[in-house]
Amino acid sequence: MSQAQASSTAAASPPPAGKGGGLPWRFLLPLAGFFVLVAFLGVGLTLNPREVPSPLIGRPAPDFAAPRLDDPAQVVRRDDLKGQVWVLNVWASWCAPCLDEHPALTAFAQSTTVPVIGLNYKDDRAAARGWLQRHGDPFRLSLQDPQGRTGIDFGVYGVPETFVIDRDGIVRFKHVGVLTPQIIDARIRPLIAELSRG
Repeated sequence: MSQAQASSTAAASPPPAGKGGGLPWRFLLPLAGFFVLVAFLGVGLTLNPREVPSPLIGRPAPDFAAPRLDDPAQVVRRDDLKGQVWVLNVWASWCAPCLDEHPALTAFAQSTTVPVIGLNYKDDRAAARGWLQRHGDPFRLSLQDPQGRTGIDFGVYGVPETFVIDRDGIVRFKHVGVLTPQIIDARIRPLIAELSRG
């Protein structure tokens, strides 16, 4: 056998057992990574973007002192609200979704025994008061937050947002976006009933 024939025979021989048989690892690792990524994406698509996990849930509401919208000389502090379950709704006159949720929020505020407190976020006082006069005022009282500092402390990044706070001042629920009668009836009313019993 010539040297050329020996070389071609050696090149055509199968590799020894355990040496490169099957798919190489360099192809399997990216494929496994792809399936892990698809799994995370699949889980992410099942989450509700309106139920943003908040680091405040189960923690004390941020300490605040904010002037009332109707009378800026009166300042309301977080601790003034302790001892009762209450709802904080963050809103603004420039917020179109706030007008969308207004009928449901008003109906809820009229039918619940807990105070619904408004936090007027990054707004002009005259514009906010005019908005409430035109559309109706569902709030037990509304607080001013013209610079957005209190909203930032609550983790607000858009309006409307709604929080339920218990008697001890602990945040128990956060909803991002428009409140609907379905959300109020399925999530907020049962939670208020449970917290009010405790």
